[in-house]
Amino acid sequence: MSMRMPNKSAAETNKVVIHPQPLFTRLGTLLLIIGMVVFFFISQLIGIYIAGKLVLPTAKSATVGDIFFFGSNDGTVVSISIMIGCVLLMAISALVIRVRGGNLKQYLALRPFSLAVGMGMIGLLLIFMIGSQALTYVLDKSPLAFVDPLYQSVSSVWLLIFAMVIVAPIYEELIFRGLLWSAIAEQFTLPSDFLIKSEYRGAMVASLVTSLIFAVIHLQYGVYEISTIVVLALLFCYARIKSGSLILPMLLHIINNGAAMWQYLAQGT
Repeated sequence: MSMRMPNKSAAETNKVVIHPQPLFTRLGTLLLIIGMVVFFFISQLIGIYIAGKLVLPTAKSATVGDIFFFGSNDGTVVSISIMIGCVLLMAISALVIRVRGGNLKQYLALRPFSLAVGMGMIGLLLIFMIGSQALTYVLDKSPLAFVDPLYQSVSSVWLLIFAMVIVAPIYEELIFRGLLWSAIAEQFTLPSDFLIKSEYRGAMVASLVTSLIFAVIHLQYGVYEISTIVVLALLFCYARIKSGSLILPMLLHIINNGAAMWQYLAQGT
């Protein structure tokens, strides 16, 4: 580990972005985590209900339970629900930060990142994907089996691709490597402490907690798949720390989902 130099560049200073005064208290952070996870699932249910009402042919006479049951297995409904959920989650995240008096761009680290750092992280992601794919093959796993009914029922495969490859990564990163990561990190970082250990303590705690939560919410996967998601989430967290930007984790997430979708479609043809 290299020593910190007295005169650091702006890019280095912004690698771990902590608000001068935490937006949330410890209790507020805990409530935020619980609230956002609950709203994450609620937004999905709202999305499925609205999309189901619009798309399902028997929606007018169907019960709420029927809409959720059939809608959750319909590719068109799920794709539209992902977009609706994205809008709801982005809106609530922005509202929470604004209400607490935070700067949206600063708190969510919505800033450009170094090309060199970006290329390096893409390289790490490729290594992860190759290793993960090899292990998946050896263990004879099918992590994308849940996509089968969605692919078979979607009105346009491009709608499903757009929702799962582009939209889902954006709002998932916004919540987990954005809002929740910043809220947790600021609780464990002392801005006045110049020790490297103290500077990155918040980042490490935030990365571990958000990665575990991010993995657990993927209820459609088994234990093996959830384990790989934890590693992938930690890689996204490292990308945020290394670049000081949330945009890079978003890009990496899109690349990962795009590669997985491409592989799924290639196997089905």
